[in-house]
Amino acid sequence: MSGDAERGVARGIVPLRAAVRIGVVAVVLLAVVSTFLDTASRATINPFNFFGFFTMQSNIMAAVILLLAAVLQLRAAPGPEWLVPVRAATATYMFVVGAVYNLLLAGLAGGVELAWANWVLHVAFPIYAVLDWLCTTDRRPLSYRVIRLILVYPLVWAVVVLIRGATDGWVPYPFLDPATGYASVLLYVVAIALTFTAFGALVILVSRSLPPLGSLLDGRAGRAAGKA
Repeated sequence: MSGDAERGVARGIVPLRAAVRIGVVAVVLLAVVSTFLDTASRATINPFNFFGFFTMQSNIMAAVILLLAAVLQLRAAPGPEWLVPVRAATATYMFVVGAVYNLLLAGLAGGVELAWANWVLHVAFPIYAVLDWLCTTDRRPLSYRVIRLILVYPLVWAVVVLIRGATDGWVPYPFLDPATGYASVLLYVVAIALTFTAFGALVILVSRSLPPLGSLLDGRAGRAAGKA
């Protein structure tokens, strides 16, 4: 009877977690769309510029991967081999977005004008993404070689930004403007790579050394249900 109760608890928890993920994705996408419409209402908007910011790209990417994970949860289907490494990458990106914004950029002029959307994209979703990685049971221990995958997107993004800065003059952040000198920009690119390497290593360390907190909670809930 105890085993049946534990399995019943597990079957009830999985859809709930998937629903939470889907709800979070819906709020994030609403924040992105609302920010786009708000910006377009005040000025002519260039989609390449709007979606050129790392915050926008990483939020959308993380939301899409989170939605895929939720759908697989609901279907009780095994995910493809690449999904967990990509989830580690998007968790790293959101970790960096939250840390950099809240430590260095919060309160400065510019950025997302809608206060609630700004909070979702720079505070709430980064926190949730980290908690999702810490808690959910659909991850596995990863090799530190995954850091190479984690670095691909930020470095490609930086190269595209530099090309745009040198050609059409648009850059999302002043420190990546080629007009400030390529030596200065190179230092920032190296700093970006080191930052993502450090945060990515931390995300991978969690996967290797810390069991999903959700599995511990599942065990307690199952034991409680078995005793009831």
